Amino acid sequence: MQKFAQTCEAIAATTKKLQKTALVAEYLKSVSLDEAAVSAVFLSGRPFPAWEETALQVGGSLLWRVVAELGEKDDAELSAAYRRHGDLGAVAGDMLPQKTGPGLSVLEVSRRFREIAAARGAAAKTTQVRDLLARAAPLEAKYIIKIMTGDLRVGMKESLVEEAIAKAYGGTLADVQRANMLLGDVGETLRLAAENKLAEAKMRLFHPLGFMLASPIESAEKGLSYFTEAAIEDKYDGIRAQAHVSDGEVKIFSRTRDDITESFPEMPGALAGLPNDAILDGEIVAWEYAKAAGDAQQIVDEPPSEEGEQKATELGRARPFSILQQRLGRKKVSEKMLRENPVAYLVFDTLYANGKLLLDRPLRERAQILDELLTTKPNTNHHRVTETLRESQGKLSFDEEGSAETARIIRAPVFRATSAEDLEELFSAAQARGNEGLMIKDLDSPYLPGKRGKSWLKMKRELATLDVVVTAVEYGHGRRIGVLSDYTFAVWDGDKLVNIGKAYSGLTDAEIAEMTQWFLEHTMEDQGFRRSVEPKIVLEVAFNNMMRSDRHDSGYALRFPRIVRLRPDKLPQEADTIETVREIFARQG
Repeated sequence: MQKFAQTCEAIAATTKKLQKTALVAEYLKSVSLDEAAVSAVFLSGRPFPAWEETALQVGGSLLWRVVAELGEKDDAELSAAYRRHGDLGAVAGDMLPQKTGPGLSVLEVSRRFREIAAARGAAAKTTQVRDLLARAAPLEAKYIIKIMTGDLRVGMKESLVEEAIAKAYGGTLADVQRANMLLGDVGETLRLAAENKLAEAKMRLFHPLGFMLASPIESAEKGLSYFTEAAIEDKYDGIRAQAHVSDGEVKIFSRTRDDITESFPEMPGALAGLPNDAILDGEIVAWEYAKAAGDAQQIVDEPPSEEGEQKATELGRARPFSILQQRLGRKKVSEKMLRENPVAYLVFDTLYANGKLLLDRPLRERAQILDELLTTKPNTNHHRVTETLRESQGKLSFDEEGSAETARIIRAPVFRATSAEDLEELFSAAQARGNEGLMIKDLDSPYLPGKRGKSWLKMKRELATLDVVVTAVEYGHGRRIGVLSDYTFAVWDGDKLVNIGKAYSGLTDAEIAEMTQWFLEHTMEDQGFRRSVEPKIVLEVAFNNMMRSDRHDSGYALRFPRIVRLRPDKLPQEADTIETVREIFARQG
């Protein structure tokens, strides 16, 4: 582990991508194949391969207590060190005592990680973590904690590990990337590369692929400037979700690749009946069903028309994100919540079907396969998922097919557009249905996992901006260690300020440095990592929409807030009020 940690230090010391890759390749070739495979996973910032469901379930507070105990430091000393370094791993490397004798091996650390994951209860996990770190040299402990927290911070991404594997063992980078994407295990990919068997990698379902992303555009004219034939969909304000379906088993993953199946227990029963194994891409939204809802799989796929709009309207409409938010993070969803907050899965792409990976196929082909998949008679032999759901959600009511009564899988309506006028018409109709705007997609585009290019575009317009007052600030992470870059802000409710959000993007490094100095000089209460400050700085913030929330004392929260600019021209008293917030909330419908 010492050699691994020293390599990480060398990687962190250079900003040159080629040098980082060369250091990793050299290290991988210098250790055994078993150590190299584990190290590849660690260098990707994970304790376990991506496809595994194994998790350490060790929180920052537990690690904080163990580091304080082993380093014999009090909270004040640890807090000061944390402000200097910005992460607990670096704090441990600085404050833990030196060790004599042999350190830990990479394979032993991997084994200990699995023991920690298997331990039940905070006391058992604390004992395991303490024993591991007590045996580690400070430099080893530094990177053990970084791996445990998923925060390696040496300028390494999994893509660089893939490049290093190609450099160390031969094979093209494209072959390494494809094998890793299919397997979800960079360590197993390394083994295949070392054995010249990358072509043998097979798709492993139930590990999420990267999501293809869209680039923003500001006008309808831009919407057709990159390609001439476009598929147009509403941009829904929900949760991007990738569904994996195989032999009656279903799992749903968010864009952050987290398993969110438990938050939507009615979905697996509805998806399990698909006639073939599949990976679907779509959006989960809070859904209001039309009184005479049509066939959920009806296909619109036509230029703007009254008939097409009618078909789209008959499917129902999305409700505000704040309703969907009530479902997130819940391991048990009550029957009452299912009944009062129904959801739908708006599917717009398929990445895998009929035993074949479809990423390289153009969107027009993937769309046709998706249409066939959703309109084919469902497979009713999905006893396995139904029983699993009954066990985990015992109070849910299921119909004869095994689907929760509120579940609905909908083929996202698709329109065609050949002009800016078509796009404007579709944009207005999408907003009238309560959606954010439009998605504009090149019909000839392949699916590019994790990529943001010009093949998919998103057209939306800001709901509004607010002038707000900064009430608290926090130290940043990564390259913003040591500066106060995360701002909590408020609006006026009578003669008092009530918080409504928090943002950390939008200002330049120079502006952040300048404001850091100001906030340090105008701190009202130093809470360590966070400071409450004099309410004198006004910001203009933009946001996608607004929701009711108990998180802030205003009773509202902004979705995706970002700083537009500093407003030194405005006094704090000129900031917006809660009345303005209520008006915006009412206006968004």
